[in-house]
Amino acid sequence: MPRRATSSYRFVTVWRVPGTVAEVKAVLSDSASLPRWWPSVYLDVVPRADGDADGVGRTVEVFTTGWLPYTLRWTLRITETMTDAGFALAASGDLAGTGRWTFQPDGPELVITYDWQVTATKPLLKRLGWLLRGAFEANHRWAMNRGEESLALELRRRRAAGPAEWAAMPAPPGPTFRWSARRAQGRATTRASSSSSTGRSA
Repeated sequence: MPRRATSSYRFVTVWRVPGTVAEVKAVLSDSASLPRWWPSVYLDVVPRADGDADGVGRTVEVFTTGWLPYTLRWTLRITETMTDAGFALAASGDLAGTGRWTFQPDGPELVITYDWQVTATKPLLKRLGWLLRGAFEANHRWAMNRGEESLALELRRRRAAGPAEWAAMPAPPGPTFRWSARRAQGRATTRASSSSSTGRSA
């Protein structure tokens, strides 16, 4: 029997949040907002392609982290139109594989399932996968637990009546390591400066 590659993983995560399909679709389709509402994992998001009228082909480069002290740079591309049943994506870069989100209403709540089949191509993860596979799996579970918590908070924030209610809400959990957030901020600042310089020279 062939041995499973130590750098390949499959994770099936189930979230349950108070909300509707329409509300969750509005959040998940707004990839640019990921660093704001899921800052413990998504440090930076850079749009790369708009995709077609249905969103297929929309591509962003993401810079992510977890509770372990490493970061990942990878590209997320939508491969199936987002419907009330869910949507699918492909990943390339430090992570390569496919992901599928499915939505199932259950009364006032929505059950969200994420099936993530991925290979870690980052050299560090490939070299240490045989030794630290359990830690890498725990890192993913930590990230997804933060995601469920953060999505529930974001849904509350979007329903809030105004600034007073927004101010009363707790902030979403942030990244474990502050240096990763500073690094992401530096990337964003450099990108903004570059765009500004390009605009002035045009």
